[in-house]
Amino acid sequence: MQFLRTLWGNIINNDLITIPYYIKWTDIVEIILISFLAYSVMIWIKKTRAWSLLKGIVVIAIFILVAAIFNMNTILWIVQNVISVAVIGIVVILQPELRKALEELGRKNIISSMLPFDTIKSGEGRFSDRTINEIAKACIEMSRVKTGALIVIEQNDHLSDYERTGIEIEAIVSSQLLINIFEHNTPLHDGAVLIRGNRIISATCYLPLSDNRGLSKELGTRHRAGIGISEVTDSLTIIVSEESGRISIAYHGEMERNVDVDGLKKYLVMIQDKPDEEKKSRKKLKSNGKLQKEAGVRK
Repeated sequence: MQFLRTLWGNIINNDLITIPYYIKWTDIVEIILISFLAYSVMIWIKKTRAWSLLKGIVVIAIFILVAAIFNMNTILWIVQNVISVAVIGIVVILQPELRKALEELGRKNIISSMLPFDTIKSGEGRFSDRTINEIAKACIEMSRVKTGALIVIEQNDHLSDYERTGIEIEAIVSSQLLINIFEHNTPLHDGAVLIRGNRIISATCYLPLSDNRGLSKELGTRHRAGIGISEVTDSLTIIVSEESGRISIAYHGEMERNVDVDGLKKYLVMIQDKPDEEKKSRKKLKSNGKLQKEAGVRK
């Protein structure tokens, strides 16, 4: 506060002292990095509820600045004693957004390429072509007879926390097993099936429901759970509607509905992670208008 008062007094008295400063190349790099960081933070804030909070903080900051200029000591004393509690409160309020931002930062390709966190994959990728065919076959069959299903396929983010909420299976993926798990009136039909690689690791798992208020009201708990898990992890979720038999795909918080067998296989190939396969498949899906957000999804 004393610095602001001194600076304001120097501006009024036209008493600013010019200090010679020679710009080095490291200063230019530092300015670019800080500018990029500030821009990225502002873009992130604008997409979350932190945007409204930021506008409120700006109003309070202007109020404090006015109080500092006119030496309103009582207000400044209150600010000094409340500021530490306010910072903790902001962190608590924005905890979900901060966690999501850090998770997204960890998924960036530049980070994963620099840090060898991922295990070495075989030539067939994250899972085999046989697994793709078995999953697609099971989903098409369940869609035909209107059997509800929720299948979550793990990528880089481990699903261990959700795996523990279900019953351990540890079996090779097969269409017969998937159909049997989701058959009506069976002990394992309620909840989600988690797939890691070529194996079904767990069934009857509980998933977090999406809190996106822009979702269609016609979506039930199964679809909201599929979108919810895709919002907090990089997994791909396949949902078969029990009412209509339609197949939907949830990926990175976005949903594509009414997916046919070819579209389903394209998504599975995209996350199979064969050499250059994911990049080509993702580009092809985006060029075909896929990965639509639920707010504008095709019914």
